Amino acid sequence: MASNIVLFNKPFGVLCQFSGEDKNLSNYIDIKNIYPAGRLDKDSEGLVILTDDGKLQHQISHPKFDKEKTYIVQVDGQISTGAIDQLCRGVMLKDGLTKPAKALIIDKPSWIWDRTPPIRIRKDIPTSWIELKITEGKNRQVRRMTAHVGFPTLRLIRAQIGDWKLNNISLGKYEHL
Repeated sequence: MASNIVLFNKPFGVLCQFSGEDKNLSNYIDIKNIYPAGRLDKDSEGLVILTDDGKLQHQISHPKFDKEKTYIVQVDGQISTGAIDQLCRGVMLKDGLTKPAKALIIDKPSWIWDRTPPIRIRKDIPTSWIELKITEGKNRQVRRMTAHVGFPTLRLIRAQIGDWKLNNISLGKYEHL
């Protein structure tokens, strides 16, 4: 029997679970017996993979499999090459040194949707965008990494996990593979 695999574009403010008081996956997905392979926190957006295959779920979400995850991150301030270099070497967080990331400064991708609610804008402080690829999945890791190098995350969008890409899946919609 083939695995059920669903790619979902999670909106901001949605919990990565099927129950609870807050807005969650059940508000968007009506497929029975599938579960998220890994999580995105409530404040993050983008690709969530759901499956009914426990072994596949484990391979996607467990750090020992080194599944690369790509994030598009808007940070507070004009990020420096020094900060990018630090991310690429790994940064020391309270729970240990992160593995080296692949990080680069990018222009805001044209495919990015407007967020509701919008991020806070400060007139005197610019924002910048980076692409960050990591193979770990520590709790709120990307946010903690960018804050550690002096550029707090304002917006976090997961665009890819391994070979699975967000592609043109509309916000709040899913694609059944």
